[in-house]
Amino acid sequence: MPRAKDFPARDDGLVPQDALTRQFTEGLSQLWPEGQANDSAKLGLAVSGGPDSCALLLLASAALPGRVEAATVDHGLRRESAEEAEFVSRLCGRLGVVHQTCAVEVAKGNVQSQARAARYAALAQWAEDRQLTAIATAHHADDQAETLLLRLNRASGVAGLAGTRARGKVPDTQLPVLRPLLDWRRSDLAEIVEQAAVIAVQDPSNLDDRFDRVRLRKALASSPWLHLEAIAQSASHLADADSALDWAMRREWEECVRKEGLGLTYRPKAPRAIALRVISRIVREMDGEEPRGGSVARVFDAMLAGKSVSIGDMVARPGPEGWSFAKAPKRRQK
Repeated sequence: MPRAKDFPARDDGLVPQDALTRQFTEGLSQLWPEGQANDSAKLGLAVSGGPDSCALLLLASAALPGRVEAATVDHGLRRESAEEAEFVSRLCGRLGVVHQTCAVEVAKGNVQSQARAARYAALAQWAEDRQLTAIATAHHADDQAETLLLRLNRASGVAGLAGTRARGKVPDTQLPVLRPLLDWRRSDLAEIVEQAAVIAVQDPSNLDDRFDRVRLRKALASSPWLHLEAIAQSASHLADADSALDWAMRREWEECVRKEGLGLTYRPKAPRAIALRVISRIVREMDGEEPRGGSVARVFDAMLAGKSVSIGDMVARPGPEGWSFAKAPKRRQK
């Protein structure tokens, strides 16, 4: 685990060097072989202005001089957001990093979910416009551990408990999203920023006890016997298990799902965990919506009991040839 004390500031007092730069470079090269093979490839950084993303900016600009650009997504949800984007722009100017602020509108509904969708859509468009080959975010080990514990407390299944992967794709695109700080602790990233004499943005929501994550963070701080790196590793192991279940689901789909008329028929052979994923995929493909886990489990249990059940705009019926899924007939308006 890299430590900020190994990361002395350079004479300019801003850009870090030496041990931690090498540590960051080695980790990044494993996630981004395209950048290793092509020294003209550029990496985009998602920088909000908080300590974690500022540390990412400092590390990446030291590791890849002239090869990074940064973007700040302004969701317009807080009065301070425009000032925070301007702070990032000034910091990037000092580092010689091209910066862009992407203003987005957040759709109504689940604010966190909609903000995330808007953020990634804006980052993908920015990366395409700037011809960047990947984007990097500042998710770290503490994030992984906290998310796992929060979801355990909500009885999440393997998919919910699976940790964020070090390399993935921006939703609905082929653009790689890299998370090179998953092995780093929040405290060490904060120390890197402090040693660079950068006063990062502090989101007041991070101190608000109304949020589950804030209360959990405080509980963890008072429980030093808990090993956050080990918890984060467990999240990574669960991500591997999630991938294995997805692989098994695809085999089950190929062997056991067939088109029948306007619907699909599923004759399950796999254990419950895999069958639930097959049903989820059926619902997504036929109904266009992501079903809730509880609804999918209800369908599975009903099929075993020989009962028909609805889910979304669909009806599932058990039968001798398997479980049939079809759009529910539209009701006639009087």
